[in-house]
Amino acid sequence: MTWAYSIDTFEIVLIAIFALLYLLYVIRLLRIRASMRTPISKWLIKFTLRSVYFALMMVALLGPSFGDSTREIKSIGKDMFICVDLSQSMNAFDIQPTRLEKVKFELKNIVEAFSSDRIGLIMFSNEAYMQCPLTYDNNALNLFIQALTTDLVPNSGTDFGPPLKMALKKLTDEENTVARQKSKIIVLISDGEDFGEETEQITEEIESSGIKLFTLGVGTERGSKIMTRRGYKKNNQGEEVVSKINTKSLKKIASDTGGKYFEINDSKNDVDRLINSINDIEGELRDSKQVDTKSNKYFYFLMAALLLMLFDALISVKVIRI
Repeated sequence: MTWAYSIDTFEIVLIAIFALLYLLYVIRLLRIRASMRTPISKWLIKFTLRSVYFALMMVALLGPSFGDSTREIKSIGKDMFICVDLSQSMNAFDIQPTRLEKVKFELKNIVEAFSSDRIGLIMFSNEAYMQCPLTYDNNALNLFIQALTTDLVPNSGTDFGPPLKMALKKLTDEENTVARQKSKIIVLISDGEDFGEETEQITEEIESSGIKLFTLGVGTERGSKIMTRRGYKKNNQGEEVVSKINTKSLKKIASDTGGKYFEINDSKNDVDRLINSINDIEGELRDSKQVDTKSNKYFYFLMAALLLMLFDALISVKVIRI
């Protein structure tokens, strides 16, 4: 037999109080019995009964477990890389407070929704950088998400090829790969047009590998100006740039790989739909093992104690006869 809890100060205090009060009660009864010369056997009935159900309650409180049984424990999960566009257009404020700040807020919801899965973070503009490798540590991942700014990467255009290539390589790496590629996911988040030349080739490799690719567009059709440290961003002609969402490339990538396109704009937020689509993907069995389990049988002792208490309350024993 094993115990869920050990005897600590609380149980010791209960036992001490019970013992002290009952000792005073016993001394009083013994004095009366001696003076009245009544038999001790009747008094012992109540004493034994109350001692037994008090002991049973203490045993129930400690959580006794017994009996041998085994249970199979399975670890099932997914691997997911999230690629976040950090080009300067993500500072546009047609999505309040800015596109990037909105993405960071929603990323924390995504991380919370998949707390039992491994998630990695890649940031990119025209080049890709690993912000956080695949990890189960959601607290660390949220810190990396909070640190995302457009100053972390060079800003000379947007290229979907490098982040997709990096995510594909990490998900199919020999050290990380497992039998089922269908439980591996890439989420690409951006607001703009793809200026890369290798994107089509990378998407073909992703499609052939069986990895699911989802894209999330952020922005509005009306667009907004782009705030920089020196004011609003201007083009070569000195005109203020207005950034609008460009969904064509994002939709094409999703279509070519058998994935889905989602969007955050001024009238809708598809993040919940994105989460549901990822949830629909079956996770892979990472590990399986047999463990010995013993269930807590406290209720047997508690029921026995309650029955004895009921018996004690209903049955009267004459200890002293006058």
